Amino acid sequence: MDEIQALINKFVNDRDWDQYHQPEKLAMSISIEAAELLEHYQWGYDGDEQGVKEELADVLIYCFQMCDKIGVRADDIIKMKMKKNEEKYPVEKARGVATKYDKL
Repeated sequence: MDEIQALINKFVNDRDWDQYHQPEKLAMSISIEAAELLEHYQWGYDGDEQGVKEELADVLIYCFQMCDKIGVRADDIIKMKMKKNEEKYPVEKARGVATKYDKL
């Protein structure tokens, strides 16, 4: 993940774009790119695999930028959240069902 973060930071720094990347702007950008990803599925999958990959990459890039901006590591917060998810969705209750944790 450090290599990816360094690649993104170099791209941004080479263009002097960090000045535009406040956390609230990055949060908006994540949402916008996620909506663009959803467009590929709006009326059923349109088969544009390359478009899906590019929009997903845009979401991930902005997520990495936000992590960097607020001083957290993506792998650390993912591990933290997965531990919490494991507690909320124990295998013996959640396996094979899509029920929200408070209804298990």
